[in-house]
Amino acid sequence: MNEEERVEEKREERVLVVPGESIVSGEDYLPGDWTKREGKDIVSNRYGLAEKSGRLVKIIPLSGIYMPRAGNVVIGTVTDVTFNGWIMDINAPYSGFLPLSETPRFINKEEIQSFIDIGEIVVAKVDAVKGKGVDLTIKIRGLGKKEDGMLVKVNHSKVPRIIGREGSMINLIKQETGCDIIVGQNGLVWIKGNSVDEELFAKKSIEEITRRSFVAGLTEQMEKWFKENKGK
Repeated sequence: MNEEERVEEKREERVLVVPGESIVSGEDYLPGDWTKREGKDIVSNRYGLAEKSGRLVKIIPLSGIYMPRAGNVVIGTVTDVTFNGWIMDINAPYSGFLPLSETPRFINKEEIQSFIDIGEIVVAKVDAVKGKGVDLTIKIRGLGKKEDGMLVKVNHSKVPRIIGREGSMINLIKQETGCDIIVGQNGLVWIKGNSVDEELFAKKSIEEITRRSFVAGLTEQMEKWFKENKGK
């Protein structure tokens, strides 16, 4: 982390808050995710980390169940194959559905199971949320079935900390472990390295981040952690 990034992190230090707690006061501030205005105060709606970014104040939740939103990138496991698509467990209260029409190329219905089968891991984007149904797509580059690798489950509220500001944390993990890593906003992380040891080291670092998720200056702390633990 360079000096400019350290100054930025210090200036926007995150503070742990509980529901109903006043974060800032003043008409200049605007309520963002999981906050509301009460008089002149911006108040928290969730237990989590309060973050100020310019005038916007938001909460990064530290608990709760993942609720899909359109545009989210999620990681799922195929649980069933139908005549027109795949049903997937996406770590949400209800399943996701990937239609045949939302794949990057034409697939004959007779070949559907050879393209993606039950038990396989898929990275997809939430196309729409309709009642208790979640429509998925893999038409975008980088999405689709993932071969081999390791799947790690974390609390979805920790995902912003694993990714870091502008991807700083996830880039650090990739650099230090040599692994290809995809973080789903539903709390599932796919890790693929050149060896099982690399994958396990990446998993260990992610678990360490989730354990320290409430700490300020976390990227800098994890830089030190990697120096102390790499090669052990």
